[in-house]
Amino acid sequence: MKLLLDTCAFLWFLADSPQLSPTARAHILDPGNEVYLSAVSVWEIARKYAQGRISLPSHPSTLIPAARRDSGIASLSLTETDALAAEKLQLFHKDPFDRMLIAQALMNGLAIVTPDSAFEPYPVRVLW
Repeated sequence: MKLLLDTCAFLWFLADSPQLSPTARAHILDPGNEVYLSAVSVWEIARKYAQGRISLPSHPSTLIPAARRDSGIASLSLTETDALAAEKLQLFHKDPFDRMLIAQALMNGLAIVTPDSAFEPYPVRVLW
């Protein structure tokens, strides 16, 4: 299965947080799954870190690539097609970062790992 981590799922996975569901953790750790972190989530993390809204053990520019590499999580670039698809989505969910993740999941055949119930109105598979 191909999985796209929501930003919070990635952060909780890195922190080994109990907020990450056991099901989500099992899917992320399953070697048979392809797990991706979007450049959109990287941008969101970097912005929140710069604004002092999240605390991390090191700067995102160091932490994220190392954490992805160590965990076998691949990077997913944002394409022009993804960006245009996000603008075609109905406005069930207004968060621009999440809308981009939804578009990427739809365009790339990915299931999204998220606890966010606002993803449910969209025709994308959600795992939690």
